[in-house]
Amino acid sequence: MFATASASSSNPLDDIEVPNGPSDGISHLEFSPKANHLIASSWDGHVRCWDLQQSGHIRLVGQQSHQAPVLDCAWHSDGTKVFTASCDKTAKLWDLATSQCSVVAQHDAPIRTAHWVHAPSYQLLMTGSWDKTLKFWDLRTPKPAISMILPDRCYCADVVYPFAVVCTAQRGIQWYQLGNQPMHFKDIDSVLKYQLRSVSIFCDKSGEPAGMAYGSIEGRIAVNYLRTSRGAEKTDSFQFKCHRSLVAGSKQQQVYAVNDIAFHPVHRSVMVSAGSDGQFSYWDKDEQSKLPFPPGNPKPQNQPISAVCFNTPGDILAYAVSYDWSKGHEFYDPQLGNRIYLRASEAMPAEAKKGKKNR
Repeated sequence: MFATASASSSNPLDDIEVPNGPSDGISHLEFSPKANHLIASSWDGHVRCWDLQQSGHIRLVGQQSHQAPVLDCAWHSDGTKVFTASCDKTAKLWDLATSQCSVVAQHDAPIRTAHWVHAPSYQLLMTGSWDKTLKFWDLRTPKPAISMILPDRCYCADVVYPFAVVCTAQRGIQWYQLGNQPMHFKDIDSVLKYQLRSVSIFCDKSGEPAGMAYGSIEGRIAVNYLRTSRGAEKTDSFQFKCHRSLVAGSKQQQVYAVNDIAFHPVHRSVMVSAGSDGQFSYWDKDEQSKLPFPPGNPKPQNQPISAVCFNTPGDILAYAVSYDWSKGHEFYDPQLGNRIYLRASEAMPAEAKKGKKNR
């Protein structure tokens, strides 16, 4: 679909760079549910949208701005509108057809997450904030339809109807049922000992939400099953180490944060994790093993990978290379820039799932 890229020290996998990218840290990537349109939110205060055309050309559709960094972005289920969540304490709706943008939600502190909930009986925007609230908004009214108190600041969240999961400061995890109306379902005790950074809901073979994978700043991922799912052979929750490297000349490990997790939309047991070590890794949660992708043990990126996502058919993987401040101000190099890359999603033959267990 895309032309071949030339090798460089900043692009060790020779992937395709998305043009006209953000000028500051990239907080989130997401593909449209209806087409190969990619959106990215950034600390430069903008959200951008690109059209990945069949010819291989990548066209910038447009961009919208906030008065502060944009921490999250999400698609409307119809694929024609985009939601943005910002440190200016507002969430906006961007209509791509008209290029109009309007405020649809407001909190008392920065909004960390935004997700569109498309239920049979209602449609609401879910926003999680550092003001320790989770709110659901009917776009026709200026006040939230539902407001819930969180145990602490919202750090990450995910929605796969009929469930939502929210991770907060102090390692809090809350499940919500979204059936007839959003309501708290149950709390989960995190098995990870450090701050949670990422979470993603996975589905069983029938496409129903079956559990979640969540990652921490300590280079670990935990897999937690919501309930016994049809056709699932493994229902025990587990955790494993990842995004670590040996310190030269010692037996100690350098530990990196798990910035993002994305499950493959077709091969539902396969997930990709994005790390502050500048690498992304493929895992099979059912086999509890690491998959040999990308092949050849390539060199890591020269910056952390801050976000990752698949397109709806699962044949394109997008990932963002962007400093995440995990090493502090002294390691920030503005000359490295911020980049988004696209690569053909790895083939998933059965024999490739025979990897080394990392439980």
